[in-house]
Amino acid sequence: MTPRRRLDARTAYVGIQRPAGLPLAARLLLAVAIVALGGLVLLTATGSLTKLVAGFGSQLGSAVNVVTATEGPTAIPSGPIDIPTLVAPTEAYTNKPAVDITGQLPGVAVGQSGYRIRLYVTFKGKQPAQVAEIAAPATTAFFTFPAVSLESGANDFTATVLDAAGNESQPSSAIRYVLDTTPPKTTISSPKAGATIDTPTVDLIGRTQARSSLTVRNEANASTVTGTAAADGTFRITVPLDPGPNGLTITATDPAGNVGTTTIGVTRGGKTLTVVLHASTYRFTATKLPSSLTLTAVVTDPTGAPVPNADVTFSLSIPGVPVVTQDVPTDGTGTAVFQTTVPKGASVGSGPALAFVTTTQFGTASDRVVITVQ
Repeated sequence: MTPRRRLDARTAYVGIQRPAGLPLAARLLLAVAIVALGGLVLLTATGSLTKLVAGFGSQLGSAVNVVTATEGPTAIPSGPIDIPTLVAPTEAYTNKPAVDITGQLPGVAVGQSGYRIRLYVTFKGKQPAQVAEIAAPATTAFFTFPAVSLESGANDFTATVLDAAGNESQPSSAIRYVLDTTPPKTTISSPKAGATIDTPTVDLIGRTQARSSLTVRNEANASTVTGTAAADGTFRITVPLDPGPNGLTITATDPAGNVGTTTIGVTRGGKTLTVVLHASTYRFTATKLPSSLTLTAVVTDPTGAPVPNADVTFSLSIPGVPVVTQDVPTDGTGTAVFQTTVPKGASVGSGPALAFVTTTQFGTASDRVVITVQ
């Protein structure tokens, strides 16, 4: 039998080692978890869990947005962009195949970074088509589209402004260029070519392109007369003639700058303006003076037609009597009448009575008769 080992009284007593208990904080957290688990089971059973999770997520997202948001540029609400203005040409018609088109930006667009200007052209029966685009000037409101090509006929241009975001304004009011490279044609309706004109001037009557500038040169006397065709193309120009043949060259320059010429030849005949003077009495008796005298002048043009409203200057010169003069206009029959008196004291002898007439269209003419005192 094995003897029992006797413990030494000096040997220390060793107790059983038990695990240490949970800290107080851990035990509290465990209790909360158990309560939360019970609540979760209850929410699941009642269908409220989904709403709770969604609400929690929304609140969490808002909180995150607040925390993570950084300050950025303030957005400017986009509104209508002001419309630019194009400068209309002084003369729409041109024979140049390309033109510079100028305009002006609205004030709010001047100096804006990224702004651009577009140019559109519209032809009859077609939609507007973009033809050019330039950057908006940085320091001035004025801009130019250089050397813009034109097509034959009417070219209607409009412009728009684009902001930095690409928003485009409404189009500007249209301006028009008309490309015309055809020389104007001129026709003369009067006088007929080769006509004989019995007056010192002739009225050229005809038609050409509307608003054309006209120059008529008479090669016979090197005279030049200018005029302008009316809005319907008609014209009348008075040209001086020399006796004999007269070659007239008519040069028409249309509004676009195109030039066309035509010629016509006429002959100035030998007939001229005529005045015929008559006296009521040609002889007076000195012993029967004073006595009345009536002088009558009849004025006709080179064709023999009466000339109304022509100024006739009458003069009477009798020996021993001061010279008498008087201006009298012709009436509708071309007749002018001057009444005077041969006074007592007139010397025996003869003196002239004269009628002198001047017209703008037909030149001058004169006639005389002799008055005798016996």
